[in-house]
Amino acid sequence: MRVRTPALYGWAAAGLVLLVLPFYLDRFWLQAGLFAMAAALGAIGINLLTGATGQLSMGHAFFLAVGAYGYCAFAGDGTDGLAGLGLPGWLAAVLAVALSGLAGGVFSPIAGRLRGAYLGIATLALIFIGQHVLFNAHDLTGGYNGRAVPPLSLFGLTFDDSELLVAQVPFGAVEKLWYLGLVLLLGGVVFARGVLRGRPGRAMNAIRDHRIAAGVMGIPVARYRAAVFVLSSMYAGLAGVLLALVFQRTVPEYFGMALSLEYLAMIVIGGLGSVAGAVAGGVFVSLLPQLLNRYSDALPLVSAPGTGGIAPGEASRYLYGAAVVAVVLFLPGGLARLAARRPGGPGAPGGPGDPAEPENPPPHPTPSHAPSNTEPSGEAR
Repeated sequence: MRVRTPALYGWAAAGLVLLVLPFYLDRFWLQAGLFAMAAALGAIGINLLTGATGQLSMGHAFFLAVGAYGYCAFAGDGTDGLAGLGLPGWLAAVLAVALSGLAGGVFSPIAGRLRGAYLGIATLALIFIGQHVLFNAHDLTGGYNGRAVPPLSLFGLTFDDSELLVAQVPFGAVEKLWYLGLVLLLGGVVFARGVLRGRPGRAMNAIRDHRIAAGVMGIPVARYRAAVFVLSSMYAGLAGVLLALVFQRTVPEYFGMALSLEYLAMIVIGGLGSVAGAVAGGVFVSLLPQLLNRYSDALPLVSAPGTGGIAPGEASRYLYGAAVVAVVLFLPGGLARLAARRPGGPGAPGGPGDPAEPENPPPHPTPSHAPSNTEPSGEAR
């Protein structure tokens, strides 16, 4: 694998910038960045399922809720009157992700046998079941008001608002969580790229492109579909845990149908089947409403909720809805394809990996309709 030096320097510079941002940005921007990281993790999971394997899922928000509330139940100590096991934070997070995978495993026999719109309708039922449980299981979820999220403790470091001085800069909960989010996102990206570039990724793409042909080649289609559904659920559970830690309170209303639709918009805008596209789409869709809310006073037609005009949340849905339409019509590969078309980039004319100029061009076969040297042209045989 060739590594281009300019690209390596670019990634190193971007990583350095991300590492020093907590020293300079205020709480709003760091919190927005953490929401984007959580959204990117969840988008990677659904992109493995929908973009790489071709399974439509409308219930991604359900597995985020399992991760968020599972962490609260495992880490809670019961002092707030709600059910809790009082486990260490790191163990509660691991168990919450495993619980999301278990929930996906329970549903995986259905996911392994249904496809297309039928699977989408089946996963849609998870949203209604999850909303009913979250609103009515008061002892576990806190009902409509939700429940507080216990802080995470890892290696003696507690990710709460207790100040930690680093180079004379006070680090609160958001600053600490920033580095945790970077580690989780990096790990999620590396693992997903490894899956897609290896043998499982080739099998997933074969199932997506032609299910029957994949089965004829010996790929266990139902088993792969079920396994990818479990993996996608675990990514969603991890995103739910990170969201809960950033929000510091879980609310059932957040994990509804709108959230599942947002995740579908993320992978379409970013690029189906691309890990980098999933990250880009997650950042775009998650940051847009927060930026509109922050600068609503300076934007035309956008105003605070209840004051007339278009609320920031509604405006953001209009904008990324329009972005989905634009991507489908004019840029089928999403933002990932747009990045690949940059001058000198992979896939760009004259750049590395240019399909128009292969390194070892295959010999041009003689067309079947062309006359051969061994046959007289113009004669019927």
